[in-house]
Amino acid sequence: MGEWLPAFDRADYKGLAEIMLRETAIVAQAGAEIAICPDNSAHLAFEHVIARSMIPWLHIADEVGKEADRNGFKHAALLGTRFTMAGPVYPQAFAKLGIKVTPPPPADQKLVDDIIFRELVRGIFPERSRLLYNEVIVRMKQVGCDCVILGCTEIPLLVRADDCPLPILNSTQLLAHAAVRYALGK
Repeated sequence: MGEWLPAFDRADYKGLAEIMLRETAIVAQAGAEIAICPDNSAHLAFEHVIARSMIPWLHIADEVGKEADRNGFKHAALLGTRFTMAGPVYPQAFAKLGIKVTPPPPADQKLVDDIIFRELVRGIFPERSRLLYNEVIVRMKQVGCDCVILGCTEIPLLVRADDCPLPILNSTQLLAHAAVRYALGK
C-alpha cells in the first residue's frame, strides 16, 4: 500500500498500472494464465493494465455486476475506499447491466473510508464500527438500494451477511469464484 497510495492520491492511474503490470509479469512468467486483483480501487487503472498485460484479467466490477444481475438487483449501494466510492469503476460496469450504483453521501463516505484506513487495514475490527457500517447501509436502503457492494477486501471482515440490512455482494469472494471458474474452464 505504501507504493500504491501515493499514486491513488495523485490520481496517477498510469503509474498505478505500471506497478500492476510489473507484478503481472512476475506471475505470468511463473505460469499464471490469468490475473485478478482484489483491490477494487486498483481497477481505476484497469484500462491501462489490460492494454499491455501479458495475460488476460478478470475485472472485479464486471464479476460483481454479473452476480447482481443474476439476483435481479436494480440499485446497489457501494461501500469501499474513497477512491472506489467516488470513482467510475462500479457505476460504469453496472450501467452496462442496467443496474444503478449509489455511493453513500459524503459524510458517510468519509466514515467508511476512515474505518478502512484507521482500523480494517490494521486488523482492527471493533463492534462499534460494524454497527456504524450497518447504519450507513440502512440509510442506503432508505434511498432505494436493494443490495450493497462490499467494494473493499477488508469490509467483509467487518460486515456480516447474517445481520446486514441489505443482501451483500462480496467483491473479493465473487472475484475469487470467477477466477476458479475461469481456471476450470467453466
